[in-house]
Amino acid sequence: MDRLVNTVRPYAWGSTTAIPELLGTTPTGEPQAELWMGAHPGAPSRTGRGALNLLIDADPVRELGERTVEKFGPRLPFLFKVLAAGAPLSLQVHPDLEQARAGFAAEEAAGIPVDAPHRTYKDANHKPELICALTPFEGFCGFRAPARAADLIAGLGVDSLKPYADLLLAHPEEAALREVLTALLTADPEEMAHTVTEAAEAADRLGGAHAPYATLAHHYPRDPGVVAAMLLHHVRLQPGEALYLGAGVPHAYLDGLGVEIMANSDNVLRCGLTPKHVDVPELLRVVRFEPADPAVLRPEASPEGEEVYETPTDEFRLSRFVRAEGAAPADITVPTPQVLLAVAGRPQVGGTALSPGESVFVPAGEGIHLSGAGTVFRATVVA
Repeated sequence: MDRLVNTVRPYAWGSTTAIPELLGTTPTGEPQAELWMGAHPGAPSRTGRGALNLLIDADPVRELGERTVEKFGPRLPFLFKVLAAGAPLSLQVHPDLEQARAGFAAEEAAGIPVDAPHRTYKDANHKPELICALTPFEGFCGFRAPARAADLIAGLGVDSLKPYADLLLAHPEEAALREVLTALLTADPEEMAHTVTEAAEAADRLGGAHAPYATLAHHYPRDPGVVAAMLLHHVRLQPGEALYLGAGVPHAYLDGLGVEIMANSDNVLRCGLTPKHVDVPELLRVVRFEPADPAVLRPEASPEGEEVYETPTDEFRLSRFVRAEGAAPADITVPTPQVLLAVAGRPQVGGTALSPGESVFVPAGEGIHLSGAGTVFRATVVA
């Protein structure tokens, strides 16, 4: 077992206080957006034996186990994070595995540098995600029924938005969503900026269901993503609830602290709420224009006391243990690699006490017991 030293990523949208409060440290005044746990080469966790990615490279079977290596190759297939949103993140989608492989190969063949600002595919992997709320957590996820989106947009009373509301009612649902998102992202930038400004003023005045869009416009004035977000469900998670984000599902996080796990990929296609490159043709190819209720998950308890967040993804499996004072020690040995993160209390992993925000890496098959009171999240794989 290795205690992890993890990097905090200072993205501009990060909360200045949420991660310090979890860790019991003094805020610096700067954004602290994500605490990364894993072997991502951009910010690998560090151990007493060296950087975690280098340990895995040196002996993948010892660290990951034969089953994991056979299924996913000689790398940790997930990245585990604590995410602290203090401002809205970009509106985005992720490709499926086939799209990622094809897109990466095409950009490699075209000679586009991986770090080029207009590069879309950084690797050949998909990026399903799961976010589990530690505090009340707010975001957008998945398309509303077009009729509901039309009502929301029309309710602003902005003349230049009326054609979009009409389009949402004039076609079959998937065609309507595709046509409106395409129109928003390809409209004249100055005309759209004026429309967004009017929409923001109306949303601020009306409040209620329109209030989140006034918040978006405050952070991203003149951005078409403000209107595009009105096509999506506004989701509020309570602590312990989670949201699964599969390929092609547009989403954006607004505010809150959560535990996030994802397949180990950097592939993001942005739809708006960002100054970064928006690849509209590729985005429209990847987005799944399917109205559906958000995939809000609540953990399923097992007889062993483990609460599992079930998803269709094998690259990661997220669960938690909520332990009361006096609970008997639990054997949590598994044949796959695991990262254990404490978020409350002072539980003991293998006899080592963890404070909130502290984590350990347990190599595949290594015997390990969990004791003491507190809440621990486990990240592993399905292999």
